[in-house]
Amino acid sequence: MEMRLQRFLAQAGVASRRKSEELITAGRVRVNGKVVTELGTKVDPRKDQVVVGDRHLSAEQHVYLLLHKPKGYVTTLSDPEGRPTVMELVKNVGVRLYPVGRLDYNTEGVLLLTNDGDLAHALMHPSGEVEKTYHVKLRGMAGPDVLDAFKKGVTLDDGTLTAPAKVTDLGKAGDGNNSWLEVTIHEGKNRQIHRMAESLGYQVAKLQRVRYAGIELGSLKLGSYRALVDRELESIRKVAKLKPKRTGRRK
Repeated sequence: MEMRLQRFLAQAGVASRRKSEELITAGRVRVNGKVVTELGTKVDPRKDQVVVGDRHLSAEQHVYLLLHKPKGYVTTLSDPEGRPTVMELVKNVGVRLYPVGRLDYNTEGVLLLTNDGDLAHALMHPSGEVEKTYHVKLRGMAGPDVLDAFKKGVTLDDGTLTAPAKVTDLGKAGDGNNSWLEVTIHEGKNRQIHRMAESLGYQVAKLQRVRYAGIELGSLKLGSYRALVDRELESIRKVAKLKPKRTGRRK
């Protein structure tokens, strides 16, 4: 089946689709021995020979992982400050994976990793309005006014107004002086939950993402990961408005 060259490069783990486009326009990709610079070029992975530099490419099998991210890791492939990345927690997968979205350095919870560029793009694009659910521990007791503010939208420090969130009061924390909320948002503003709380005069003591696009941690231990099962992949592709697809899971 033919596909656009930049999509094939992304699936082969060369780079993101945008970076792949830059490689093509820079004349660094050859198809069947000829340099190709047009982004509209299509290739058939079963027939065409694609080379980037000295690397002969073939389409990678897609891999879909759920990671229970711990605190103290950044959700990038590398970090200029030398901090550990989530990729250090995933070993011997055999393909280059990318985090789907972000979790702050001190935030725990659900993080998806995949080399399926189409799925990752669909889930992260703002138009998808993919739901993300967090358990939020606030310093101090949150009254009905806080819940109402979350539900209506909160004006952040930069003057922007968040979209209405779904929020549930989970009760007092163990010490009785703090409170737990369950908050579901579909935006991806930087440190959004922290900034929403701070705009209302509260500090976040702990933040854990418990659900992303309907995928939950279950019994997955902190720092561990597993492959998505078929029903999870079918569900998340439906959320992303993509056609159903089986995992073809690797061991």
